Amino acid sequence: MTNEAAVLRGVQKRYNDFTLGPVDLTVPAGTIVGLVGENGAGKTTTLKLLCGVNPADAGEITLLGSQPSDPAARARLGVVFEDAYFYGGLNAKQIGKSMSGIFAAAWDAPAYADLLQRFGLDAHKKVSEYSRGMRMKLSLATALAHNPDLLVLDEATAGLDPVVRGEMLDLFLEFIQDEGHSILMSSHITSDLEQVADSIAYLHHGKLLFHEEKDALLQEYGLLRCSRSQLEKLPAGIVVYTREGAFGCESLVKGRTEVQQFLPEAVCDPAAIDDIMRFYSGRDAQ
Repeated sequence: MTNEAAVLRGVQKRYNDFTLGPVDLTVPAGTIVGLVGENGAGKTTTLKLLCGVNPADAGEITLLGSQPSDPAARARLGVVFEDAYFYGGLNAKQIGKSMSGIFAAAWDAPAYADLLQRFGLDAHKKVSEYSRGMRMKLSLATALAHNPDLLVLDEATAGLDPVVRGEMLDLFLEFIQDEGHSILMSSHITSDLEQVADSIAYLHHGKLLFHEEKDALLQEYGLLRCSRSQLEKLPAGIVVYTREGAFGCESLVKGRTEVQQFLPEAVCDPAAIDDIMRFYSGRDAQ
């Protein structure tokens, strides 16, 4: 078994008004990789390239030891896209029958029924009568019921209340207890990723700025509050971006330990993923 569920090397996709890449990204087996970025950064495009929905213009993609064009590899995928739902006239029971025809022996009807019950979904209710959150849960149930090796999730927790989101996150953690299982998930709810992701990949204007272990990332970046004169004592390269206000400077810094050595009297709190994205966006908007 390969130690890598998916690998993108030098992957590019060009549109009239947007270019993704080149992107180099690895999803190690047995891990959850969180993909973050602003709207239009290229997250959904990246996921669709990986799944073979769209072809890449350049680069190489390895999916579960094969290629995205390989039907056998795609059959081992569980996919939930934010904008993809089932026909509204069907109910969950009918959808299960359709999925059993697609996945054949891989489809686990009892597991699907259990997931519907766990998610509180009425199997006889039409999809058109479901809320957005219920449709997302139905998509997750169908993605999981054929026991995939890799889950690819595009905003899968969007539209869910905090309690249900917590249940979904628990489900994802259960899924990767099998070391052969992996998850690549995009989310604007970065607090969810801070709870479950092993690593964070940040797409910004079509470029992958970094892909780092989550714990190391949250330890490395900090929010520094100090005066301009204090800020100028720091070596070059530590400060990512600074916002100045009436009460001093607030800066995103990379290297909290170094900052505390140079400015022991200053306040340098850990930076959340939202903070990191906010300051990088501010820097590049200048």
